[in-house]
Amino acid sequence: MSHVADFLTPSDLQRIGNLQVFARQVVEGFCSGLHRSPHKGFSVEFKQHRPYVPGDEIRHIDWRVFGRSDRYYIREYEEETNLRATLILDRSGSMGYGANTSKFEYATKLAACLSYLMLQQADSVGMVTFDTEIRRYIPPRSRVSHLKVLVDELENGKTGGETELGNVFHDLVPKLHRRGLLVILSDCFGDVATFLKAMAHFRHAHHEILVFQIWDRDELDFPFKGWTQFECLERAGIKHMLDPVLLRQAYLENLEKFRDELTRGCRRHKIDLVPFCTDQPYAEALAAYLSRRLALK
Repeated sequence: MSHVADFLTPSDLQRIGNLQVFARQVVEGFCSGLHRSPHKGFSVEFKQHRPYVPGDEIRHIDWRVFGRSDRYYIREYEEETNLRATLILDRSGSMGYGANTSKFEYATKLAACLSYLMLQQADSVGMVTFDTEIRRYIPPRSRVSHLKVLVDELENGKTGGETELGNVFHDLVPKLHRRGLLVILSDCFGDVATFLKAMAHFRHAHHEILVFQIWDRDELDFPFKGWTQFECLERAGIKHMLDPVLLRQAYLENLEKFRDELTRGCRRHKIDLVPFCTDQPYAEALAAYLSRRLALK
């Protein structure tokens, strides 16, 4: 049976426990203050009662409860009080790369961190996993017990298959019925133009987007020496024995071009593109990013 402890150590939880995930723009599902909703009074699912305090809108008083208790209580709804976040996890073959910790393993731990953190602060969290197509869609929920559903999906996930991110993301847009925060965990390998068109589609639907781009150090430094067999992780059977010395310069130039196009495109669409490398402790790297984000509030 999976448990959050399978992904997060006590020290991990300590690093992230005092931080908050928030969005810079107003999106549906934010409550007053940090999580402010643009739809005042909009509600989907009743969450709880709380005592009335001066300044609360009278129309939110539950008069039936008042009749029974002679005390004023406010009705709160899940969509009025919670950030609505969806974690979008890439399970394509390229995410399986890594000698000690694969990019996919690293991404699942980041996803577990975010799920735990947001549910602890009563936010709604959902998850999408995909490779060649969408494999699982778990709608956002804010119950603490929902963490087990998310962790079970993370534990059972495995990589495989080729994907074009942009096409999968276009298919995903109709499933996300309400605006919210989308956190994409992927290496983002693929055609940059197609990927950015999908990001524009998300932005047109008024979602805020964070892209956590997962790298292995080998992909950034290309440290290979001597003849090496390179194998395609997304198409079975494709292998090439090559001299990396002849490839290194061209590879690094293409890598720089890819990263520059992606960075400029995300900046143009007001998307946070956050690089993570699997040789960084994931809770430490996440805590550092969230601290920077909080400082920009």
